Amino acid sequence: MKFPTDLCMRRAAMDIGILIVALILAVVAALQGGLYVHRGIRSRWTVVWMLFSFLAQLAVLGMRSEMRGSCPLGDTGEILIFSAWSLTLFYMAVGSVYRLSLLGVFTAPLVCFLLTVALVPGMLEGNPEHADVVDGWREGHAAFSVLAYGALGLAAVSGVMFLILNRQLKEASMSTGLFRNLPPARELSSIVRRLLILGLGLLTMGLVFGLIMEKPEGLGKHLYLALGLWVAYGILVGIEWKRGMPPGKLAMAAVALFVISLMIFPLLK
Repeated sequence: MKFPTDLCMRRAAMDIGILIVALILAVVAALQGGLYVHRGIRSRWTVVWMLFSFLAQLAVLGMRSEMRGSCPLGDTGEILIFSAWSLTLFYMAVGSVYRLSLLGVFTAPLVCFLLTVALVPGMLEGNPEHADVVDGWREGHAAFSVLAYGALGLAAVSGVMFLILNRQLKEASMSTGLFRNLPPARELSSIVRRLLILGLGLLTMGLVFGLIMEKPEGLGKHLYLALGLWVAYGILVGIEWKRGMPPGKLAMAAVALFVISLMIFPLLK
């Protein structure tokens, strides 16, 4: 079943409008936060802008969910918006727990990138098929998998912060506003490790749900890709747990694996 064409066009235009607002708010968070960091000042407004962007993303996902009658993960655009929402959600949770407002300055550009790509024509279906029957296992598989992307993405963002801090320490460049605002290296390394474990746990849940759900055409390409990603993160977390890794190598591995995982999106279609 599909919505009438005129109603669908109005909803699609509204989706795009709210999505642009979410993108603008994330851009403001990145620019305003970056400006304050350059001056050596911490700004709480980054969290506020990101919160507003989060709510706008949530509104878009809610409207897409109503159109589909299921979890809004039916096309690449929705997956990108869901990933940006998940990343923002984990940023607000982790930033609050660790009192790490600077994390938003590094997270906002990645959120901007995901939302910008989602706005590319063709990424969002104009009139998606409305589901008559919802498969709970399939919904769980999709939701846990994208939530895992949020946790693993934030691990990569924290890894970038660690690498920048490590470089500034080696160059004895300690007078910049960025250096004064960055948290201790040990704390950043701990955040990377915990987010990797959390992300792997969510990815495991998504994979288990995916193996249980009905699969008329077998495992399918996306499940093989998810399995390959799970093995890669499992090896990384396993090595770190078994014998430990130098914080720099752990940070670089977290960044590299997340960049590779982003490259999977075009292969999901």
